[in-house]
Amino acid sequence: MLIRISYGTAIAMGLIRARMLARPTTAYLMTYFPGHCRNDCAFCPQARSSRANLEKLSRVVWPVFELEEVLEVLPKGGFSRICLQTVDYPGLVDDVLELLEALHPLGLPVSISITPVSKDVLEAFRELGVDHVGIGLDVASESLYGKIKRSLYSWRDMWKFTEDVIEVLGKGKAIVHLIAGLGETDRELLATIQGAYDMGAEVSLFAFTPVKGTALENGKSPPLRRYRRVQVALHIIRLGIARAEEFHYDEEGNLVSFGISKDELRGVLGPWVFVTHGCPGCNRPHYNERPGREPYNYPDVYWVRIDFERIIKELGIL
Repeated sequence: MLIRISYGTAIAMGLIRARMLARPTTAYLMTYFPGHCRNDCAFCPQARSSRANLEKLSRVVWPVFELEEVLEVLPKGGFSRICLQTVDYPGLVDDVLELLEALHPLGLPVSISITPVSKDVLEAFRELGVDHVGIGLDVASESLYGKIKRSLYSWRDMWKFTEDVIEVLGKGKAIVHLIAGLGETDRELLATIQGAYDMGAEVSLFAFTPVKGTALENGKSPPLRRYRRVQVALHIIRLGIARAEEFHYDEEGNLVSFGISKDELRGVLGPWVFVTHGCPGCNRPHYNERPGREPYNYPDVYWVRIDFERIIKELGIL
């Protein structure tokens, strides 16, 4: 059986010899399928109409290895978790169950990002070590969802799946993936984030990354300052300090202020606001950005501390 491994994970396992700035703390794996995904998300290299390299997901390369070889060296990586990404194709669930059975003896908790499956399948996943499920909602605007996702699964399907994951695995175990920079307003993005937390889900935030060969290859990544403000707002929502509808927006839906005083804001901000948030142990290095540039999501608090005062000063908070 073949499986894809993220480039950084392959380095950490010793399958590839190369240097990396930030070591992945999670082993990032992906199902192997020789063709394109059944869905046609406009930003995704795996999409049905994509002309991009099928070794890519976002800007990360995922080379192919034999599963047996991966199982042998995975313990050498010192990972705290396995994250299994999936491409939607006929027979996917059977392949995932086979992979989970093979990975289960390693004793690591498993996260899986997958298109909607039944509760029975979720329960089978749970028995094989899955404790978090990523839900690729991706588009925060309901009006844009159908234009960008072009998926077999509707906006309502994705929220129903989120409810099912929470019912089977518990609160905080459904991780709703959202991509900033797909044409949504701040108001729409933060309202969707608020909705996820209201139902007991968590949110993992990504920045849109244009990839050559995709329908959105000529799009632009969101301005870093905008992304930082959204990270701060997400943190406030996560803590329950203020709600998205209590923030202040301009006529175009841009976030103007956070609905609390600067003193209150300083009291709850720290370097952790700007690191990758997802499943426990996830640091996702260089998923959205090129090495050498300031990351949208820092892989480690240590790196944020170097830039923290500059960041909040640029946001007008210091």
